[in-house]
Amino acid sequence: MPFLRIQTNTVLAGEQASEVAARASALVSEQLGKPERYVMVSVEHNAAMQFAGNDAPLAYLELKSIGLPESITADTSRALCQLLVEAAGIDPERVYIEFSDAPRKMWGWNSSTF
Repeated sequence: MPFLRIQTNTVLAGEQASEVAARASALVSEQLGKPERYVMVSVEHNAAMQFAGNDAPLAYLELKSIGLPESITADTSRALCQLLVEAAGIDPERVYIEFSDAPRKMWGWNSSTF
């Protein structure tokens, strides 16, 4: 049920996008305490993006999940930013993260909702 979308203007070469997705999936599972089998991650790279008037490396992330507690957002933000530093060299000051707690009835899966 957790979904993480990573959008960045950096180019992730070869298998790098898949590697970032795999690392992010494990990280989200750990941070939220939810089975990784329910975690979905999308990595979109080489996007035309601007932040603070320039196109230096940047990223926008959206993390949505049922029952996303506000108490973990700071730690999760720190962990996701660290992943982006290590994987793509993106400075945490150039990262925005939107956290959303989705109501069960508004999250569909397997021909139904949670």
